[in-house]
Amino acid sequence: QVELVESGGGSVEAGGSLKLTCKADRYDFRHCGMGWYRQAPGKERELVSGIAGDGTTTYADSVKGRFTISQSNDKTTLSLQMNSLKTEDTAVYYCAADLPRGVISGQLGPCPRQFPNYWGQGTQVTVSS
Repeated sequence: QVELVESGGGSVEAGGSLKLTCKADRYDFRHCGMGWYRQAPGKERELVSGIAGDGTTTYADSVKGRFTISQSNDKTTLSLQMNSLKTEDTAVYYCAADLPRGVISGQLGPCPRQFPNYWGQGTQVTVSS
């Protein structure tokens, strides 16, 4: 079974930056893409950003212009550069692989119908003022 190993979470002051990294073990998720979800206390889990194998990306409106998603050449390493962090960005961030069809226009399929196939363990990002 594949696993997603995350790193880079932590605490930072508002306006600062963090970079999250997710590594996939012995698998390539280029067909359906990878992405980052987050869940803040009392809120539903939401897609922050995703990237398909062809490089097509998507971002939540709340992070556009501040976050940048990228992948290694072999598509097994996913990164999320988070700049100009706000206290509202505080959440547990989850790496996800094999995103549902329709989330990103550049997916090649076949892809899951509704939920990602794989999740990382989650990493806490805390932004303080």
